[in-house]
Amino acid sequence: MKRIKTNSLRFQLLSRSLLLIAGLLVIIGLFQYIFMRGFIYQNKAQSIQSQILSIPIEAWEKASLFDEMNLNLGGSPEDNAFEIKLPHIGPSRVPFFFLPDSTIAFYDTNGTLSVLSNSSKDGEAPPKLDDQDYQNALSSKHDLTYKIIDPASGNEQLIVLQSVKNRDQLLGVVQVSLDTKPLRDILTRQLLTFLLIALLALIGGMLAYIPVLKKTLIPLSKMVDTVEKVDAGNLAERLPVDQGQEEIDRLADSFNGMLERLEISFAAEKEAKEQMRRFVADASHELRTPLTSIHGFLEVLLRGAMNQPDKLHRSLTSMYDESERMKKLVQDLLLLAKLDRSPNVQLSEGVLDEIIKGMAPQLRVLAGNRKVSLKLTSDLKCCFEEDKLKQVILNLFHNAVQHTDPEQGEILISLESAPGGVQLSVQDNGSGIPPEHLPKLFDRFYRSDSSRTRKYGGAGLGLAISKSLVDLHGGTIRVESKDEEGTAFYVWLPQYCEE
Repeated sequence: MKRIKTNSLRFQLLSRSLLLIAGLLVIIGLFQYIFMRGFIYQNKAQSIQSQILSIPIEAWEKASLFDEMNLNLGGSPEDNAFEIKLPHIGPSRVPFFFLPDSTIAFYDTNGTLSVLSNSSKDGEAPPKLDDQDYQNALSSKHDLTYKIIDPASGNEQLIVLQSVKNRDQLLGVVQVSLDTKPLRDILTRQLLTFLLIALLALIGGMLAYIPVLKKTLIPLSKMVDTVEKVDAGNLAERLPVDQGQEEIDRLADSFNGMLERLEISFAAEKEAKEQMRRFVADASHELRTPLTSIHGFLEVLLRGAMNQPDKLHRSLTSMYDESERMKKLVQDLLLLAKLDRSPNVQLSEGVLDEIIKGMAPQLRVLAGNRKVSLKLTSDLKCCFEEDKLKQVILNLFHNAVQHTDPEQGEILISLESAPGGVQLSVQDNGSGIPPEHLPKLFDRFYRSDSSRTRKYGGAGLGLAISKSLVDLHGGTIRVESKDEEGTAFYVWLPQYCEE
């Protein structure tokens, strides 16, 4: 037999539901007992009242005269019964009512209470109420007046008071006392019956609720099974989000979102580690090349070339070029590290075409014999930092110079309006970039043509730096290229600076 876990959700739902239902049944039973008690007592009192009113008024007149006679003779009405001649019955000394264990008394207008009939088991005299109770009964005509009292004997009694009168003359108040034990027995049987039915209902409800609860919690069990399959190496699992239970579906949807974010985070972390590995490897390779060259030239000089002016000059010139390339590489690496660690730009709105016009002489010097054209729209304002944007333009222009023919190359720098800002483009008529290289073109140390790297001294950091600077400006950079037709870089900058 499977052991019941008291800390399980199924057990807690079942136990708490049964406790709640049991509590409700107890409250219902108490209210039912209270209402049934009042209803039974009132119904019994109304029945007694109807019997009193059904007796002819002449009988109550005789009772009133009998009381006066006893009082005049000095007798005690409690010790006497009287004859009443009822219609079609004849003289009789039987009690007024066919009620066991009841006592009938008569309260006259003089304030005397006389016992007319006593059929109670213990034979005790009926209790006498306060005079105010009798006066209230005399003042009411057909309103039902009854009370529940506990006399000295300890037996609870139901007292019914009913005024009688002959025409306009009040004769007195009839008092009927009845032991409530039979009524209480009925209430007790009703309460025990209710408790038995409630207990059976709880047992039946528990037996029916267990499979229903088990079926209801199936979606939650499926979620547990799916979650158990999820680990750092398997984040592709997803929970079903349409199981017919709103709360479970919302939980599954939220959990799927968390899994998706975790999967993206793990993939990003994995990619970052891979990029860092490639970065360290590429940086080491790029630094090792000029250091190897410098080391080789030093060995040549130490072997005697330093005494030969021609070889000495060539060696020193090559060592200087390699050191310059290494210096630029280190500066680019430091700039990238600074941009990653604490990016900080002072953006302001300005006119970009004036900046490009000011750079035109420098760009033409870098281009050599290549044709440089400017197509600038005047008075276009955008948000930028002058020094960093100049670096972006120089990097893109230098990249165009490297990949165009020194004599037939053409470079076009244009500036035009774009939705929400301005668009700067640098286009060339070089050999172009194969499509498979375009997605990784802005990665660090990535070169689409490594065979030309040593010739032009590029390390694959210029475009990565340009993208980082453009991102800091809140802009975007993209590239379009066709083989043997040329390449175009497009930079979009926002018109207004964010506050």
